[in-house]
Amino acid sequence: MHRDDLVVVVGSGIAGLSAALRIASARPVELLTKGPLVSGSTSLAQGGIAAALQVGDAPGLHALDTINAGAGLCDEGVVHDVCAQAPARVADLVGLGVDFDRDAAGGLHLAREAAHGRARVAHAGGDATGARISAALAACVVAHGSITVREHRRAIDVLRDAGSAVGVRVRRADGTVEDVRAAATVLATGGLGGLFSRTTNPAGATADGMAMAWRAGAALVDLELIQFHPTALAVEGGDGGWLPLISEALRGAGATLHDETGRRFMVDTHPLAELAPRDVVAREIAARAERGRVTLTLPGIGPAEAARRFPSAARACRDHGLVLGRDPVPVAPAAHFAMGGVMTDLAGRSGLPQLFAIGECASTGMHGANRLASNAMLEGAVMAAECAAAIERGEPWPDGDPGPSRSLEPSVAAAAPAEETALVRGEMSRAMGVERDPGRLGSAARRLDEIDADRLDLDGRSLHDVARKAVAGARMRAESRGAHHRRDHEGPDPRWARRVAWVGDDHHSIPLVHNAVRSAA
Repeated sequence: MHRDDLVVVVGSGIAGLSAALRIASARPVELLTKGPLVSGSTSLAQGGIAAALQVGDAPGLHALDTINAGAGLCDEGVVHDVCAQAPARVADLVGLGVDFDRDAAGGLHLAREAAHGRARVAHAGGDATGARISAALAACVVAHGSITVREHRRAIDVLRDAGSAVGVRVRRADGTVEDVRAAATVLATGGLGGLFSRTTNPAGATADGMAMAWRAGAALVDLELIQFHPTALAVEGGDGGWLPLISEALRGAGATLHDETGRRFMVDTHPLAELAPRDVVAREIAARAERGRVTLTLPGIGPAEAARRFPSAARACRDHGLVLGRDPVPVAPAAHFAMGGVMTDLAGRSGLPQLFAIGECASTGMHGANRLASNAMLEGAVMAAECAAAIERGEPWPDGDPGPSRSLEPSVAAAAPAEETALVRGEMSRAMGVERDPGRLGSAARRLDEIDADRLDLDGRSLHDVARKAVAGARMRAESRGAHHRRDHEGPDPRWARRVAWVGDDHHSIPLVHNAVRSAA
């Protein structure tokens, strides 16, 4: 398929759905999704979307909290732009049918989450925010006459011609392959939680967009900066190692963390106790989990109220024989969010003309080294708006030469899963967790280099492409900063207040201070 004005959007989370709706006001859109239309990380998101909406709050205060959480690596211009747009993007969602929870006066009920100085997180259905947003946006997309939805279509490569992106190669559910050619290509494929054996991400979060963009010649950045959510339900993982999330909103409502002796430990660790930044809470839980079980309790909130306020968490607990609000809930950190990804500006423009990346598969510098809670869906909504505007304006592409293009062999699209894919997850889980050390990182780098990429299935190929650069970045970043914690370096090093980008091949990296995309030396 090809139309000169067609835009192809890959992915159906908040970024992809929002972008499709905005772009379709002026152009036809083909929306491709690897699974059903309502799937992916957005549909699982519990906390909400952050915006300065109450009296006494302001976008500047929201930005300051974001920058403080980002541990010195935020692009402050991007942060201020996103936080300034936040109230309008929440209003957009309300207009599209998202039924956010209301307070007694009829205004949006706002929760406070970790590292926020104010209550500014709008939520829907208690902790079912992502599901409510996904359902509302998907309904609008299905009803739109200029959007064609193609479910169970997996993009496997970005098509490139004359130095620009011209669409994507797609594998259908029956294993056959087709090319979808378009005037602009928007990747909104989500994160890389599939790199780990324990993750809050769904099974489809296999770094596809990042790997496709890199093979097409775009730069990747900050891949070593991976946020672990402190409180996943500590049970046996499901498909792809998925663990149910126990939302940060519970800690915002007063939930407390206890070690194996029953002692509440965060009050002795950080002035914000359980509401400390996620990297701090995750490390403290992980350290104590090595000695015994860590649990979360909800003092003063009984089972009925817990089920009403936090239905998703209550359901996850119930599925494993626990009653939220009555039983101590076992929790552990799990891979949750990628601060890194395709290096872009706020409109999602990558280093390859006409290739946009938005949402979690992109990296604008908004989140720095540690994402502030409930800023993910916000950034996705803002990037969708900026991306659609940039496509409509048809602005000249930023200067910069893309790297060489590499495509998968056609046979890979039909390859069967191989044990090497499990090896990738194993090495990442051992070496790239909450705490890292040079010995394990070095071993992981060697083992990943030894894996025969030709034996990997599609998931494994994407994961392997990104894993090698993530491990290399973690070895280079000889410091502890935000979500990246090295046991041999206790604190941040001012010399590493910079970003590490990859373009060209695995052995060329560029330390960067700004967001400008440059080709490898």
